[in-house]
Amino acid sequence: MTDIKIFIVDDSAVVRQVLTALLADIPGFKVIGSAPDPIFAQAKMEKDWPDVIVLDIEMPRMDGITFLRKLMSERPTPVVICSTLTARGAEVTMQAMSAGAVDIITKPTVNLKGFLQEAQSQVADAIRGAARARVKKTAPAGPKATLTVNPKLNADSVIAPSTATTIGETTDRVVAIGTSTGGTQALEYVLTRLPRTTPGIVVVQHMPEAFTAAFAKRLDSLCQINVKEAEQDDRVIPGLALIAPGGKHMLLRRSGAQYRVEIKDGPLVSRHRPSVDVLFRSAAQAAGRNALGIIMTGMGDDGAHGMKELHDTGALTVAQDEASCVVYGMPKEAVKLGATDGELPLSAIPELIIHSPTRAKFLKG
Repeated sequence: MTDIKIFIVDDSAVVRQVLTALLADIPGFKVIGSAPDPIFAQAKMEKDWPDVIVLDIEMPRMDGITFLRKLMSERPTPVVICSTLTARGAEVTMQAMSAGAVDIITKPTVNLKGFLQEAQSQVADAIRGAARARVKKTAPAGPKATLTVNPKLNADSVIAPSTATTIGETTDRVVAIGTSTGGTQALEYVLTRLPRTTPGIVVVQHMPEAFTAAFAKRLDSLCQINVKEAEQDDRVIPGLALIAPGGKHMLLRRSGAQYRVEIKDGPLVSRHRPSVDVLFRSAAQAAGRNALGIIMTGMGDDGAHGMKELHDTGALTVAQDEASCVVYGMPKEAVKLGATDGELPLSAIPELIIHSPTRAKFLKG
C-alpha cells in the first residue's frame, strides 16, 4: 500500500521538527518535506506533490488562508489546519475551513512539543481522514499505526441506556445532526437554506474547544435561522440551531413541554467529546419518534450506535449519501448497522428538515 505523503507548512521550526519526527514514527505516513511559508512550500511541492498538507495560518510573505484559496482553485489538495487555541485564531481558522480545509489540529501557545507528542493519535486520525477526503483523488491509507491510545468508550460512560419508555408522537419536532470531517462546509450548506420556521436543531460537529463558538457565530451571520454555541439549559426552539461546545458533551432533555440541552463533562465517547452517539441516545430518550436524526460526512463510527437507538424508537433517521460526503465513514457505519431509513444527497437534506416528515411519511415517499 502506498504511504500517505505529507508536507508541513509552518513558520515555527519547532512545529516542523516535532511534527516531522512524530509522523515519521507512524506506519503508512511519509513526510516528504516542510517549509516556513507557502511560497517556499509551493516551489518544493512542485517536485513531489503531497497527498495531505498540514498548514499553519499566520506566516510571513503569504498567510495560510490566501495560500489555501489559491491551492483549492488551482490544484485541490486535502489540507489540515494546524492552529493555536485563541479566540482570534478560532475565527481565522473558521475562514480556512470555509475555504476548503478538511480538519483542524489545535496547538497551544505553551508546551507545544509535549502537546503534539501526546496528541499523536489525534494528529494521525486527522491526516488519515484528510487523505480520504474528496477534494482530490483519495490517497490509499497506510497500515494502521501502532499508537498508545485510550480505550474506546461508548455512550454508557455519559448517559445510561434507555429504560424502554415509549414516547408518544407529538407535533413538537426536534432535529439532531451529527457530523465530523467535511461537516463544517456541509452544515453551512444545510443551515443557510433553512427558514426561521424550521424545527429546533441540535448539532454535534467534531471540533476542538475554542473553535465551536467562532463556528456558530459565523453560521449565525450567514443564516436566516439563529445559530449559537449551546449553553446549559438552552431551550430548543423553532428557528434556532444549537452547536455543541468543543470539549463538552451535549444531551437533549425534555422538561415538561419543552426541549432543553444539558452540557456536561465526561470521558471521550467513540474517541470524541462532544460525541454524536451521546446526542443521539439522549434524543432517543427525550424525543423518541418526535426526533429527526441526520448523520453526515465524517470519519469513524461515532453516531452509528446512537442513531440505531433513535431509529428503534420509531424516529426517522437519515444518512448523507456517499457521493456527496467528503468522507463516507460515519454514514456508512450507520447504514451497515441498520440504523437508517435511507440515504439522501446533501442537496436534499435542507428540504427534509423543512418538512420534517414522520418515518411513515418518508418511507411512503
